[in-house]
Amino acid sequence: MDNLSNVEEYYKKVSRDILKWLPEGIQYVDLSLLNRFDLLDFYNQEKNDAALACYFHVIESKEKLTLINDQFIVWIVPEKINDMPITYTLIALNHEEDPQLEMAFASSGVYNSSRLVLRVLEKFLHEIQENEDVLFRIRKST
Repeated sequence: MDNLSNVEEYYKKVSRDILKWLPEGIQYVDLSLLNRFDLLDFYNQEKNDAALACYFHVIESKEKLTLINDQFIVWIVPEKINDMPITYTLIALNHEEDPQLEMAFASSGVYNSSRLVLRVLEKFLHEIQENEDVLFRIRKST
């Protein structure tokens, strides 16, 4: 989907009622998630990273950053709730017909640094891509 106005409309639609689009809710970045993604081992992190080589077009607005490539659309939305900064990140598959929201995560407090948000985003993108590859192989074999 290359039409930016459609991307923006989709974002407005899903952000109004995110629980309708993501019944499992928003995942929160915490120690458990960092451990799951092996982001707590600072000494071996650089060696163990299987960096997902994703290049994105970046569209910046007052309210959010939008990252778009052929596979994904990502919205990074900073907010303040009760004077506490929080960053919401929504990830959608970039399908030709319509995007498909896959998941969202939120970072706050000590977990709300740009480096950590981007590292977690990279891990989720990698996980989603692996799942899509498996689904593609299953569809292809049937």
